Amino acid sequence: MNDSHRAEAPNVEVTVWVGKAGLEAVTDELDDQLADRELVKVKFLRAARGSKETDELAVDLADRVDAELVETRGNTAVYHR
Repeated sequence: MNDSHRAEAPNVEVTVWVGKAGLEAVTDELDDQLADRELVKVKFLRAARGSKETDELAVDLADRVDAELVETRGNTAVYHR
């Protein structure tokens, strides 16, 4: 993991929100944003989390878009490709 990415993560604005439609609804959007940006921050809303932890959802989403999960904090995750 790149320490500079982790250092930048708090300054990145949320640009993808995962809601009740789940991960499938944002996979293409996250993939597109990762093609254009170095870091993308995703917020997992309560409706998306259900009984799952944010960390679990964040890893699943990273696998779906073949990205590196830089970090999770609270209900947000930062990705890099």
